[in-house]
Amino acid sequence: MVCGGFTCSKNALCSLNVVYMLVGLLLIVVAAWGKGFGIVSSIHIIGGVIAVGFFLLLIAIVGLIGASLCLTCGEKMLQHSSEALKILGGVGLFFSFTEILGVWLAMRFRNQKDPRANPSAFL
Repeated sequence: MVCGGFTCSKNALCSLNVVYMLVGLLLIVVAAWGKGFGIVSSIHIIGGVIAVGFFLLLIAIVGLIGASLCLTCGEKMLQHSSEALKILGGVGLFFSFTEILGVWLAMRFRNQKDPRANPSAFL
């Protein structure tokens, strides 16, 4: 039976982040083990592998926290969209009035004759 909503996606993301955490820990442990037993002598290689493992572990922890929150994506989107629509409605109303003002000014002054061009036409 199929899960409803974002439940399956949430569970898949949580499990994938746990796997990434294990891979990050494995990188750190294998690099330290290789240095401890003298298999790898270059400190630059060991430092790089430990840094990559730490970075992967950090990203996996942040991803796990993000995937396991109480609020779903739909609820967050509805909250932010209602706030954004309220703001954008006011901005749109303001610019519609400026467009109406622009149309009125164009109709009022666009076809007006210049009295300096032919002064006898205005007498």
